[in-house]
Amino acid sequence: MVQKREGRIKWLNRMVSEPYYFLHFIAFFSYLPIRSSASPYVSDRLLDREIQAFLALMMLSAVKMVREETWEAFIADILFYAKIFLIAVSLITDYRLALWYSVAFSVIYLLALQPAFDKLGTAKKLTPLQLEELLSEGNTTTCWLIEFYASTSSAFVRSSRCFPELSITYSNDILSFGIVDLGLFPNVAAKFGISLAGGMSQLPTYILFEKGTEVSRFPDFYVEATPSLPITKKLLCQHFELDRLLLDYVKGS
Repeated sequence: MVQKREGRIKWLNRMVSEPYYFLHFIAFFSYLPIRSSASPYVSDRLLDREIQAFLALMMLSAVKMVREETWEAFIADILFYAKIFLIAVSLITDYRLALWYSVAFSVIYLLALQPAFDKLGTAKKLTPLQLEELLSEGNTTTCWLIEFYASTSSAFVRSSRCFPELSITYSNDILSFGIVDLGLFPNVAAKFGISLAGGMSQLPTYILFEKGTEVSRFPDFYVEATPSLPITKKLLCQHFELDRLLLDYVKGS
């Protein structure tokens, strides 16, 4: 119970301290004083639309709660729908208010990024030199699964919890997990055929190396040839056959 309470307090502190969440909180909270100043006629019209928007948001939240695998993806989706509903309801009060919220949310998008999951699990942060050494010199570990990412990629933020949790489950003497930040080391992308163009649509990229040689990756070299699938633990597990690798380790140990 104490650990759960501490976890909730830590989560609330992060929600307040992170600019992304704090700015969204201020934007949504600003609706309350604006709403209280509306005329009785407008207020009656607003109430019906607010109830409809709230119910719609609750239904979407329930659906996303079931479908989304990570909290980061769930929060991103719910904030997106909440912004749409707030702008739509604001149109009833004054189109200028709706325009103001549109501009405010655009500014937040430009100034603050949604924070990614900040734990590594058993994965290791690697520099380009460290990655080159472990791939060229070999290691006691047969396989390395490497995540190439950038914190500015929305797809990475949404899936950032998957890789650390997979590393905890599947790390063993024949499989290790590592991450390389292409935001810090963009030159590494070209070496491994990863495109940083088009809004970094190929990030994150996952590559499985066996004895220093690439044997599989997701997504493939050409984004056009790869379905735009949300990255989940199940997807990565199936694509890289992590259960088979774990079974091979158990049988060989």
